[in-house]
Amino acid sequence: MTITEFQRLIRDIYFNKDSRRGSDGTFRWLVEETGELARAMRKDDRANLEEEFADVLAWLSSLASLEGIDMEAACAKYAKGCPKCHRIPCACDEVVV
Repeated sequence: MTITEFQRLIRDIYFNKDSRRGSDGTFRWLVEETGELARAMRKDDRANLEEEFADVLAWLSSLASLEGIDMEAACAKYAKGCPKCHRIPCACDEVVV
């Protein structure tokens, strides 16, 4: 499945609900799902990781649809490598936080 196909599928399934919730509410759901992904990673819950990654991607796709963003077009930013140094793999200096 392509990114476009996935975004279209999620839009077909959820766009009516997402539209009623609006971008702000949908963004909050994305943040909640990201928190669930973080917990699964922290606990090394391998059985749950795939589900949580899928949920985060679905909510991100929903939010992009509400905002009129084509996710596949947005991903083109990385088509030629790192947007900053333009290399694959990235050769930018690592900033440790």
